[in-house]
Amino acid sequence: MAETYMGQVQNGVVVLDEGTPPLPEGTRLRVELVEESVPARGRTLADRYASIIGIAEGLPTDMAEEHDHYIHGTPRRSEP
Repeated sequence: MAETYMGQVQNGVVVLDEGTPPLPEGTRLRVELVEESVPARGRTLADRYASIIGIAEGLPTDMAEEHDHYIHGTPRRSEP
């Protein structure tokens, strides 16, 4: 009979939960994803958009403050 162990991925590596007995080196495993019951609304914006945060390159240094100016052409809020 197969045994079941629980864990999670941390930095791309499967880490078994604390208290799991050590497995012999070379032990073959089958990994089954367990769906978490956390709705999208229960996660932070950073969690939801983690895959795209920080990928934009070459933007103006004042993009955050002046996004309406750059996107919609409105007058700047402050002088450059």
